[in-house]
Amino acid sequence: MKGLLATSILFLQFIVVGQTGTLTGKVTDPDGAPIMGASIIFRGDFTVGDLSDENGIYTMDLPAGTRRIVCRYTSMVTDTFIVEIIANETVTLDIQLNPILQEIEDVVVKVGKFDKPMEDQTVSLEVLKPEMIENKNTRSIETALDQTPGLNILDGEPQIRGGSGFTFGVGSKVAVIVDDMPMLSGDAGRPEWGFIPVENIHQVEIIKGAASVLSGSSALSGSVHIRTAYPGLKPKTKVNVYSGFYSEPSIRGATWWDDYPMISGANFLHTRRIKNLDLVVGGNVNYDHGYIGPPIQDSTIANAQGGKFADTVSNFTNAQMASKRARLNFNIRYRSKKFRGLNYGINGNGMFAQSNMSFAWLGDSAQLYQAYPGASFLQDQFIFNLDPFLNIITDASGEHHFRTRILHADNQMTANQSNRATTYYGDYMFKKRYKDLYKFDFIGGLTGTFTDSYANMYVGSGSPNNTLLNVSAYTQIEKKLKELLNLSIGGRLEYFSLNDSVTALKPIFRAGASLKLYQETYLRASYGQGYRFPTITERFIRTGVGNFGVFPNPDLEPESSWNAEVGIKQGIKVKGVYGYLDIAGFWQEYQNTIEYMFGFWGDGTDPSNFAGFRFMNTGESRVLGIDVSFSGMAKIGKESKITFMTGYNYILPKTLTPDRVYAVDTVWYDKIYTYNSTSLSPEEGILKYRFLHNVKADIEFTFKKKFSIGMSAKYFSKIENMDIVIKDFEELTVDLPYVQNIEYMDYYESHRFGNWIFDARISYNFSEMHKLALISANILNRSYSLRPLKIEAPRTVMLQYSFKLDKN
Repeated sequence: MKGLLATSILFLQFIVVGQTGTLTGKVTDPDGAPIMGASIIFRGDFTVGDLSDENGIYTMDLPAGTRRIVCRYTSMVTDTFIVEIIANETVTLDIQLNPILQEIEDVVVKVGKFDKPMEDQTVSLEVLKPEMIENKNTRSIETALDQTPGLNILDGEPQIRGGSGFTFGVGSKVAVIVDDMPMLSGDAGRPEWGFIPVENIHQVEIIKGAASVLSGSSALSGSVHIRTAYPGLKPKTKVNVYSGFYSEPSIRGATWWDDYPMISGANFLHTRRIKNLDLVVGGNVNYDHGYIGPPIQDSTIANAQGGKFADTVSNFTNAQMASKRARLNFNIRYRSKKFRGLNYGINGNGMFAQSNMSFAWLGDSAQLYQAYPGASFLQDQFIFNLDPFLNIITDASGEHHFRTRILHADNQMTANQSNRATTYYGDYMFKKRYKDLYKFDFIGGLTGTFTDSYANMYVGSGSPNNTLLNVSAYTQIEKKLKELLNLSIGGRLEYFSLNDSVTALKPIFRAGASLKLYQETYLRASYGQGYRFPTITERFIRTGVGNFGVFPNPDLEPESSWNAEVGIKQGIKVKGVYGYLDIAGFWQEYQNTIEYMFGFWGDGTDPSNFAGFRFMNTGESRVLGIDVSFSGMAKIGKESKITFMTGYNYILPKTLTPDRVYAVDTVWYDKIYTYNSTSLSPEEGILKYRFLHNVKADIEFTFKKKFSIGMSAKYFSKIENMDIVIKDFEELTVDLPYVQNIEYMDYYESHRFGNWIFDARISYNFSEMHKLALISANILNRSYSLRPLKIEAPRTVMLQYSFKLDKN
C-alpha cells in the first residue's frame, strides 16, 4: 500500500499544471571535455531521466521541490546531487564526473594504439605502472613483467598463456615493442631486456592472445608494449642508488664463491622542457657478481690421453662470471612553433655489457649453481639504436606518424659464437577519428624491416652472411555504438624474404567487440590470428661446444595461430575498495608449431658432438584456459591505502598431432621423432615445458604517504612433460668414457611439485625527495628450477636510496 500511495502522489505531482520545473546542464570530465551518453536519473522515479548529448547537455522535467538526481557514466564515479526545482522555471546544474581509475591511482589509464580506456578494449590486457617497477628495484624490465598474471619470463623468454615452451629466448612468440617499434634482435628474435630504459617508463601494456595485426609477426601469443615518458611542464630529476648481495644457497655445499657476492648500481633520469624542446636523458650502471659459477671439468676426463679432452673453451675464473653493464639513453623532441601539431626528433640508446650465458648445471645436488663444461659462454656486447621520428597531428586531417630505427648489436663471444646484426626499421601510421561520416576510428600503416646479419655460427645457410626482409601493411577500424557497444576489425598482410630466396606472403585478420552490460560491467569477445616467420638463428644456427650442439634446420616452416576468447570485466567500488575484476576464457590453436627439441641430430662426422638442440615444426597444438585477474586499491582513512594486483592462469596445452613424424634419425639410433616417441610423459598429450597453474600477486600497504610495506608471490605448478631424450642423454653420458655425466633425472623425480616464490619490500619516505627501501627477492631462499638443467637465483637483499625532484 505504501508503494502504491507514493506512486500515486508522484503521478499527481506531474499532472498538476505549474508543479514542475526544468533541470538542465552540462556533464564534463575533469579536463572540461563534454561527456556524451551520461545517464542523469531522478531518484524519486528511475524512469525519469535523460542522456547527455554529444555536447554533454541534458534536460529533464522534475516535480518542484528539493530533489535528488544521480549521474552515471562508464568508467566514471557515480555521483548524487541535491537540487532545488522551482515550478515553471529552468534550473541549471553542471556536473563534473571523476574517472574510477582516478580514484584508484590518480591517473586515467588509456591503452592501445587508439588510446582508449581499458573498458573499451576488446582483448585481455594488463597494465603495469612505473611505481611497481621502481618499488621492486627493477634492474631489468623482465623481472617486473614476470609479476604480470598470465605472463611468465622463463630464462629470458616471454611466454603468454603457455604459447611456447623454452627456447633460450630465441624466436620469441611474444612481441616486445618500445614506443611502437620492435625491440627484438634482428637475427635471433630475442628480447634485449637489459637494453630497455627502466628508469623512464610511463606505462607497460601486456596484450594476451594473438596480436599480430597491430603488433607484427612476433606477436603469435601476445605482445608487450612499453611506453617511455616525455617531460611535464616542470623539470624532473630522479636518481636511484642500490647495493646488495646474494644469500648462500639453501643447499648444503652449493656455495661456490669465496668473495662477497655483491650486486650494486645506479640509474638516473632528467627531463625538462626548454621552450619548445623536450629533453630526456637517462642511464644505468650495474654490477652483478652472479650466482652461477664457472664450469669444473672432471679431472679424470681433463687429463685423459694427454689432455685431449680438456675443456679449453669454458675454463673461466670466478671473476669472469660476473655481469657488468653501462647504458645511456636520450629522447629529444621539438614541437614546432610555426606549424601547429608538428613535432619531430630523435631517440637514442647505447649500452656496453659483459655477461655469461650458461645453459646447463654441473650436477643435480651441491653443483646446481655451477655450469657444465662446454655449456657456458662469455659475452661482450655493444648495442645501440637511433630512432628519428616525425609526427603531424591535426584536427581535420588526422595524425601522421613517421618512425624509423637503426638497431645494431655486436656480440663478441667465446668459443667462436660471436655475431653481429644491424636492423633497419621504418613505419608510417595514419590515425583519424571520423566524426561526421560514420563516427569511427581508423588506423592504417606500412612497415618495413631489414636485417643484415653476420655470424660464423649461421653457416647452416651456406654462408655467415644472412639477410631477412619483412614488409607489411596493416589497418584496424573501431566503431562505438550508443556508448554501449565497441566494435573493432582489422587485418595485416605480411611478406618475408630470407636471403632473397625463401619467401612467404600471409594475410591475417582480427575482430572484437566490447559490450557494456551494466554500470561498470563489460562483456567482450575477440578472435585474432597470428603468424611468425622463423628467424635467421632458428633456421641456420650450427654450433658445437663440448658435448652439446645446436643444429640447423633450413627447411623450418613459418608457424601460425588463432586465438578466440570471451571475457567479462567488472568495475568494483565497495566501501573504499576500487578495482577491476577480469575473467576470460580462451582457446588458442597453433599450426606448424616450432619447438626447441633436444635430440641426436649429428650427421656422424663428429662423434664428440652429436646431441643437442634443433628447431623443429612439431605439428598442431591447442591451448585452452582461463585467466582471472583483480587489481586496484583500497583506501584506509584519508592518508593510507592498499594497492594490489593479483591473477590466476590455468592452461590445458595439448598436441593435436601426437603421431606426426617430424624427424628421423638414421645415423645414431634409427629413431623416428614424434610427440609420443620424444615425450617423457605422453599419456595426456600435454605439451612440453608448460605450467598448467600459475598464480601472481602483489600487494602494498602505504601509511600516510611515508611508510610502505609490500609483498609479491608467484606460484608455478610442476612441469607435466619434457623431452625423454634428456633422460636418454644422461644414461648415455654414464657409459661414454670421456664425456662428463649429465645429471638431471634424480632432481626431476624428487621435485615433482609446484613452487611458491615470495618477495618482500619495505620503504620510508623521509620527504617528497628522499626515500630509503629494503628489498628482497626470493625471501625464503627457495632452491627451485623452472626448466631442465637450470637453477633459479637464491635470495637477494638490496638497499635502495631514491632521490626525486619533481616540480610537476
